[in-house]
Amino acid sequence: MTHSLHKSLIHLGTAALALTTFAAPVAFASAIDCEPIRILDPYPPGGSTGNLARLVAEKMTKDLDRVVIVENLGGASGNIGSARVARSKPDGCSIVIGNDATHATNYHLFPETGFHPIDDVTPITLAAKNIIVLGVRSDFPANNMAEFIEYAKERPGELFYGSSGIGSPHHLSGPLLNQLSGTELEHAPYQNGPPALADVLGGHIDALFASLSVAQPTLKSGELKALGVTEPERFAGLPDVAAIAETVPGFSMGSWVAFFGPKGMSEDVQSELHESIVKALHSPDIADVLSSMGLMVVASTPEELAIQQKRDFDQRAKLIEENNITME
Repeated sequence: MTHSLHKSLIHLGTAALALTTFAAPVAFASAIDCEPIRILDPYPPGGSTGNLARLVAEKMTKDLDRVVIVENLGGASGNIGSARVARSKPDGCSIVIGNDATHATNYHLFPETGFHPIDDVTPITLAAKNIIVLGVRSDFPANNMAEFIEYAKERPGELFYGSSGIGSPHHLSGPLLNQLSGTELEHAPYQNGPPALADVLGGHIDALFASLSVAQPTLKSGELKALGVTEPERFAGLPDVAAIAETVPGFSMGSWVAFFGPKGMSEDVQSELHESIVKALHSPDIADVLSSMGLMVVASTPEELAIQQKRDFDQRAKLIEENNITME
């Protein structure tokens, strides 16, 4: 080998080494210094919040390359678990999967929740919305919201609607509809949705506000007909069912699932958790599962979650006070 060829090879090797070094991937510097990361579900195992949390945790484990687990701590309508996370260190190691009950309504229903749902948390993302429908029996003499309202106005105080419990968005939809449309629907509270649905189908009550996951089988069979959805816009999964707001301007009763951290979480930690959770929610397989549960993926920014939460917090406070709603 000649001296000039040898020198050229050395230069090429040095250049290749420099290029390789320059192109080498930089390790991701996480703002969260713990493992596992815990997502606390403030309800007993088996509920929709826990199911969603486990789907997200599995994706986050792969995305963040660290274990993310879900723990259940039920009790006091979700207040106990939610308060525990609110009192945790804001280091990203403990977050909660809450909903409109734990982080908007309960504060106005219980004498003590253990935390303030707005002041004591850091919003991460509004994960999904729970679609609620106003349903009646197939032979009910109204086929849309306008006809239902006219029928109800002709029978003030005579029509009863069922809900999944006092203070639920299903319950509060009734007073809101009465307020905005001039109807006088009476509330029939149940422990959850299925018994209310059974009594509608059995003719014991006239209507119900039900989560789509509860109503879906009977909507498909034709035993129940949906007159409207409580979201301000139509739900893509029920394109032929109008939003109640199309007939009753201003009507909106949200039911949602969201992720929160403790107050004082840094922007870096908040951003890392937000990006990983949103990435998980955008996975096609998760979207399909959530749709089958009657949930619509949202994956909002933290700011959008804060706006939704404050709006619902204020709305529920007003409805609960004006209608003298208590848990007794």
